Amino acid sequence: MDKEQRAKHYLIDMDGVIYRGRNMIPGADRFVAHLEKLGRKFLFLTNSSDSTPVDLQGRLSSMGIHVDVECFYTSALATAAFLHAQKPEGKAFIIGERGLNEALFEVGYTITEKDPDYVILGETKNYDFYQIATAIRLIDGGVPFIATNPDVTGPFDGGIIPACGSFAALIEKATGRTPYFIGKPNPLIMRKALRTLDVHSTETAIIGDRMNTDIVAGIESGMETILVLSGVTHQEDLIKYPYRPDFIFNSIADIEP
Repeated sequence: MDKEQRAKHYLIDMDGVIYRGRNMIPGADRFVAHLEKLGRKFLFLTNSSDSTPVDLQGRLSSMGIHVDVECFYTSALATAAFLHAQKPEGKAFIIGERGLNEALFEVGYTITEKDPDYVILGETKNYDFYQIATAIRLIDGGVPFIATNPDVTGPFDGGIIPACGSFAALIEKATGRTPYFIGKPNPLIMRKALRTLDVHSTETAIIGDRMNTDIVAGIESGMETILVLSGVTHQEDLIKYPYRPDFIFNSIADIEP
């Protein structure tokens, strides 16, 4: 990569890029430190909706990466912003964790299963039959269905685990209703991320481990795209896609900003 051709600023995925499961990917801390030393703008942009920015800040801090809480933007925040724009101070039945709950609370939403305006599916490791059955009943009755992100799996220490998209498929199969996904590659979250950084897409790169979310989102947003092979995508998977990232690295540690 020629330095004159590189982007100045970065949108950085987290799962599979900065850490995998509970472990930091070696060299991720050095990359972030280098960005700060160079004065580059960056934003951790994650499709995960279970954690708040404060939670994510604490997680990185425990790994030796110390950044401001404003450096994080999640699909939960994007979902809350979308709902606030569509129907301010509405009601929602949600399946999710604190990250989604707090994001909706901050924009004045009421969490309820009685006559909600939306059913919202997010990330959680505590999916239960009652919640899923309630979501199916509400959606089948006509309540709009939103999911925070389309990721069907997530990287973990021993392999992969099911993510939001997998459970969205279950509900879709039962109801025949396709959810509206808010997270990457939806242009909504990409525009919000760029506005948060106050940068233009042509001077920004996205670093991610997923071809069908991170890389396609960057391509469609006019960004430089960098795929790392430390998460769910492997070199042999690239043949499946009609598009290619601008650059491919084994991990974020190999990128020189």
